[in-house]
Amino acid sequence: MSEFWLISAPGDKENLQALERLNTVTSKSNLSYNTKFAIPDLKVGTLDSLVGLSDELGKLDTFAESLIKRMAQSVVEVMEDAKGKVQENLLANGVDLTSFVTHFEWDMAKYPAKQPLPSVVDTLAKQLAQIETDLKARTAAYSTLKATLDSLNQKAKANLFTRTLSDIVNKDDFVLDSEYLVTLLVIVPTQNYIQWQKTYESLSDMVVPRSTKLIFEDKEGGLFTVTLFRKVIDDFKARAKENKFTVREFYYDEKEITREREEMTRLLSAKKQQYQTSCVALKKGSSTFPDHKVKVTPLGNPDRPAAGHSDRERESEGESEGPLLRWLKVNFSEAFIAWVHIKALRVFVESVLRYGLPVNFQAVLLQPQKKSSTKRLREVLNSVFKHLDEVAAASMLDAAMDIPGLQLNNQDYFPYVYFRIDLSLLD
Repeated sequence: MSEFWLISAPGDKENLQALERLNTVTSKSNLSYNTKFAIPDLKVGTLDSLVGLSDELGKLDTFAESLIKRMAQSVVEVMEDAKGKVQENLLANGVDLTSFVTHFEWDMAKYPAKQPLPSVVDTLAKQLAQIETDLKARTAAYSTLKATLDSLNQKAKANLFTRTLSDIVNKDDFVLDSEYLVTLLVIVPTQNYIQWQKTYESLSDMVVPRSTKLIFEDKEGGLFTVTLFRKVIDDFKARAKENKFTVREFYYDEKEITREREEMTRLLSAKKQQYQTSCVALKKGSSTFPDHKVKVTPLGNPDRPAAGHSDRERESEGESEGPLLRWLKVNFSEAFIAWVHIKALRVFVESVLRYGLPVNFQAVLLQPQKKSSTKRLREVLNSVFKHLDEVAAASMLDAAMDIPGLQLNNQDYFPYVYFRIDLSLLD
């Protein structure tokens, strides 16, 4: 399953033993893989500030989740011709998302643990806000490009009455630069081809004999040329309409035709360059992560795997990618890493509020093995930590008494700190 449960329990002897019992039961029953989730010693601040941060982090968590979901969807849209390769481009710090989550390490360089918690949260919020701003601008530009190209493609696929003709007409089809003669385009229904051949010369005076030619047809009819004298154009149009032939208003302008063709080529090239990924890069990505199912390190053995590609390898591969895809990959990674740090902060803040000071708790990451077993896993958790129920309730009551106006919300209440990390939203 691509779902994780992030929990914490007090770090005293009794609860560490409870965590060991949890690990034993879930392993034997194949309910979940469990691993320690390392959170550094952060600056606690005041209880009042922690309560405010708790609410702020909840909103930031929702925002970050929404942002990475939108970015993942943008990758899908941009890689429309290679959707089978999407997951290989949704990485965090060069590794697949499951591996990153199960071997999470706090980034001290980006989010120094010595800074006050509000500063750390503010850094995360500003980072995500900037990514969202850039995402909107870049995807809007791409969407405009795609919409323009789609509109041109629709015109090229429309019926003979409305479709663009720049891709089907040629200079040789027309009499040009003549003071007296002009070439018209006439749409003739398929069932009327024979009638057209028999009657077009007599639809009006001064029609050039044997001047008609079929230059294009679709399932409904054909586009014919016919050459006649300019002064009988109106009469010819009227007589053609009476016979269910439609004169298509069109003037051959070589410069305009060339411009339309070049515009289509330019748009196609621009769109392709936004997301093109070379076969070499895709092959490298797929060989690095052939299987996204990572065997989680058992509780108490937090060895960290290699971080996938080196920076030089990733830079080399990035040269084969379009700028939008490259930006999406880099910033999806940044946003996802920030999101997991927010989860870690929420565990820290809620654990302090729930279990009190001094800070002493153990965070654990559980990966349920089957969707059908989540109910049983919840029962095991509640059984192992049922002794926390009264302690947690008393702690929360004390907090409410200390901070005027604080409301206790028992909805989805658990005796232990609990958060979900759901990667299925990125599938």
